[in-house]
Amino acid sequence: MKKTWAAYPYIFWIIIFTIVPMGLLVYFSITVNTPNGTIISLDNFRRFTEPIYLKVLIRSLSLAAISTVCCLLLGYPAALFLSGRDLRRKNTLVLLMVLPMWMNFLLRTYAWLTLLERKGLINTLLGKIGIPPLNLLYNDFAVVLGMVYNFLPFMVLPIYSVLSKIDHSLIEAAEDLGADPLTTFLKVRFPLSLPGVMSGITMVFMPAVTTFVISRLLGGGQYTLIGNLIEQQFLTVGDWNFGSAISLMMMLIILIGMGFTSRYEKEQEGGGLW
Repeated sequence: MKKTWAAYPYIFWIIIFTIVPMGLLVYFSITVNTPNGTIISLDNFRRFTEPIYLKVLIRSLSLAAISTVCCLLLGYPAALFLSGRDLRRKNTLVLLMVLPMWMNFLLRTYAWLTLLERKGLINTLLGKIGIPPLNLLYNDFAVVLGMVYNFLPFMVLPIYSVLSKIDHSLIEAAEDLGADPLTTFLKVRFPLSLPGVMSGITMVFMPAVTTFVISRLLGGGQYTLIGNLIEQQFLTVGDWNFGSAISLMMMLIILIGMGFTSRYEKEQEGGGLW
């Protein structure tokens, strides 16, 4: 009985801050304001299928996918290095990886403005060696760079957590059987780390596809991603109905991705070898 009472504050929290907002999103998404009043309609979802909005969705998915791949290519070697048995001061390096996350997300993104602008630090250093200023801001490169910088720890930490728990005797057994380092990695270490890889991909792709601060600052407002579109509908245009419909569509995409990842992780539970 005591345990039941202890759960009431949590249940109350879930109702107020999760169920009620979700109910409002569903209500606004399936209703349309007309001169005769509010009616139930699916026009908001049909509107999202227009080419201009599909283009925004495709751009968001593509940039998020590129950022996720970059994070994986950079994060896996970093996690592999951190999980090394002979590495000294491992905890210090992990702390340095997490340390930037202690800073406000907005401040971290603003910092890149001072580095990438025409008269920023990078172009100043390039100018001293005779290279003319480069256009590093307000393009795909800047947006992807901002995503990779902000979300890279979300890729490294899950992979590091899985790699550090792998039974090293399996690695030694593969080496004793004559496997070279590349074969050992491809046949043993990488398959065992796939649950961490899938978790990292999920944790990077989901916030990357819905971000709006990075694209607004580093993209200079020239790159409207799905997160910017949702923000505009609620704060600028005032079309809460359409904004709610887009939000629900993105939630559906995220839930499908999480369901796929969860199913894959269950299939790989315990670490299967090829």
